[in-house]
Amino acid sequence: MRVGMLTGGGDCPGLNAVMRAIVRKAERDFGDEVVGFLDGWRGVLEGRTIAATVERFRGSLPRGGTLLGTSRTNPLKIDGGADRCRDQLRALGIDALIAIGGEDTLGVAATLSEMGAPVVGVPKTIDNDLGGTELTFGFDTAVAIATEAIDRLHTTAESHDRVMVVEVMGRHAGHIATWAGIAGGATMILIPEEPFDIDRVCEALRRRHAKGRYASIVVVAEGAVPKEGTMQVLSGERDEFGHVRLGGIANSVAEEIEARTGFETRVTILGHVQRGGTPTAFDRVLATRFGVAAIDAVHDGAFGQMVALRCGEIVRVPISEAVQELKLVDPDLYHGVAEVFFAG
Repeated sequence: MRVGMLTGGGDCPGLNAVMRAIVRKAERDFGDEVVGFLDGWRGVLEGRTIAATVERFRGSLPRGGTLLGTSRTNPLKIDGGADRCRDQLRALGIDALIAIGGEDTLGVAATLSEMGAPVVGVPKTIDNDLGGTELTFGFDTAVAIATEAIDRLHTTAESHDRVMVVEVMGRHAGHIATWAGIAGGATMILIPEEPFDIDRVCEALRRRHAKGRYASIVVVAEGAVPKEGTMQVLSGERDEFGHVRLGGIANSVAEEIEARTGFETRVTILGHVQRGGTPTAFDRVLATRFGVAAIDAVHDGAFGQMVALRCGEIVRVPISEAVQELKLVDPDLYHGVAEVFFAG
């Protein structure tokens, strides 16, 4: 078979591990030819490909980013874009396409599948908010990076008796903030699923200070929002998928904390540091399992399906089901576990 693959959306530790596994299994076990589309769906629209061989991906297992490049191009926002993608696949003789991405990338894949294109999905997002799978690769690495940063900030916060506000990624779901906040011993964790009351945050910090605990860490997801009418936040531009370009809520939170409490407050925005660098061992293994399972799905004719992790096993679920609804933070984890340690 002639199999195409692409990586779309934000880059993510483990992407190269997925593609390495796809290529190895396809070339060595099935005798397939694999081509990579450059820069996500933009490469499909423009018909830009490279040969994806075992040799090209040799040594890529520990490497972050994506050798194919990526973009946030949305064919569904372009007149006739979906038809162009389908026609390009046919013109290039692509028997199957493996789309590696999150909600937006796989949303396009679901539409193409409905149009008859032979597509298989692989779930990728550091936010871990994709439905249908318990975990996405890249999440474990992002949590490890955020946790290490929080660990380091504890010492400087204690040295200066400061409040440190740490902003991590998480547009609609606060998985990174919740996991890293618990692992890093955060004082408070603010996530998109739970609009926060800045007065409650400040009161918790005052209680800590009254007990002689002058250093505090507040972890905030980039998509966290205050309860209506409690504080002002800035709105940003939107990308091709209609998402507001986030980043900076930590600055607003820090300004309010310092103004309302008088406690010296500093901000650390981790940003794209969470996406880069070497994937953890867990993410390398999960990505490899997904890659092998994806090419197996191709040869089983399981088009319109996404490989997923459930109860430790790799299974297949409809792509349309995976992108139907975002997976949010489990309330039991947030309220039942994380909140136990708030303002401790």
